[in-house]
Amino acid sequence: MHTNTERTTDAGASANGGKYLTFALGREEYGLPVLKVREIIKVMDITHVPQVAEHVLGVINLRGKVIPVIDLRRKFGFEPQAPTDRTCIIVAEVALASSTLMMGVVVDSVSEVVNVAAAEIEQPPDFGGRRTTDYLLGLAKVKGGVKILLDLDRVLGSDGPIAIAAA
Repeated sequence: MHTNTERTTDAGASANGGKYLTFALGREEYGLPVLKVREIIKVMDITHVPQVAEHVLGVINLRGKVIPVIDLRRKFGFEPQAPTDRTCIIVAEVALASSTLMMGVVVDSVSEVVNVAAAEIEQPPDFGGRRTTDYLLGLAKVKGGVKILLDLDRVLGSDGPIAIAAA
């Protein structure tokens, strides 16, 4: 179990509160530190790249920049879902081992930007077993529900996307 309540990201958001862009995957709500988000775009044509991890959909050309695109549903082990009119790509800055990379993250829908106070954030409980929750910044109690706050650097920076970045 992670006990560091002062954990922060490069973008300045911390487990002590801040602004988060919230989005849905299935029935769950997640949040990303808003300072990591560069833009939100509609799903566009994605060029498949052979021999990458299953959750890596490929790359897009966004105003002359090639950006890897990750399906967060697949990354988290959820059933893939056909895009709807609410499906979008969150373009965010991800810190890799030796550099920072712009990446697209496909989500079911974007909800809103919420300001989460430190008192509304709890550290993830110990779920037991060998699963790790290091990719979670915390669990935010907002508007009567729970939003899962993600550390995008830890979610995406450890595997598949690195191979695309070099391509």
